[in-house]
Amino acid sequence: MANGLYRTELKSLERVHGGKVRDIFAVDDDHWLLVASDRLSAFDVVFPDPIPGKGEVLTAVSRFWFEKTRHIVPNHLVDMPLEKAVPDPEDRAIVANRSMIVRKLRALPVEAVVRGYIAGSGWKDYQASGEICGIRLPEGLQLADELPEPIFTPATKAELGDHDENITFDACARVIGGELAEQIRATAFALYRFASAHARERGIIIADTKFEFGLDENDGLVLIDEALTPDSSRFWPADSWRPGISPPSFDKQFIRDWVEASGWNKKPPAPHLPPEIIQQSAARYEEARQRLTRS
Repeated sequence: MANGLYRTELKSLERVHGGKVRDIFAVDDDHWLLVASDRLSAFDVVFPDPIPGKGEVLTAVSRFWFEKTRHIVPNHLVDMPLEKAVPDPEDRAIVANRSMIVRKLRALPVEAVVRGYIAGSGWKDYQASGEICGIRLPEGLQLADELPEPIFTPATKAELGDHDENITFDACARVIGGELAEQIRATAFALYRFASAHARERGIIIADTKFEFGLDENDGLVLIDEALTPDSSRFWPADSWRPGISPPSFDKQFIRDWVEASGWNKKPPAPHLPPEIIQQSAARYEEARQRLTRS
């Protein structure tokens, strides 16, 4: 859609949830339809202008990674024809190329964040305390430095309009249990290392990323939501990465940088984005898709 899809309206399925980016509809008792809109969220606030094509990029990239990482952890994607899930042809035209049919699972109330480089809120925490989520880091690190080893920095999942909060591993374990927290950390590290190697061969550094997990009916761990997209990750071009500066990015950091310079106080309502920022952002998302998903 030339102007982007801001809100998904379907007449044949019941909407069960609308998040910052995704709209969720009930397919049947066991399945949901996840639709990635073109909404943009930054600093936990949804902006009034969509980024055309963004939802299709998020869907294509997530599907790619879900297929690529099945050997590491199961995911919620199911092999159901869209025609069966969305019988109405007009509704189907709206969600084609931007939707996934997934299993209904029990989502865990924490985000699994892995950082291989220091940036974003992690950089701010390090500057203030020398730590990120209770993990002491070497002195003298610069912005965008590669860490000696990737670190696991979980966060609480905020409601719409609230801010996610970085927490320690011990706090994560108190929320979901120590054994499950250990399993999530090990799985998140495995996913990050696998994806980082793939991306680096295609000229992209995955500086950090967040995963979300759920539990199936047997309490088995399942990767859910999205995976290693420009919305859930910080992607840097490897050929222009330099410690000490904020590298150009293939993700919404481009929007964040514009917002930081705009003087907006990061509280709703978000400002309108200039047309050139929307266009450039859409191009960066598309380039990330092309680089990551090529053979």
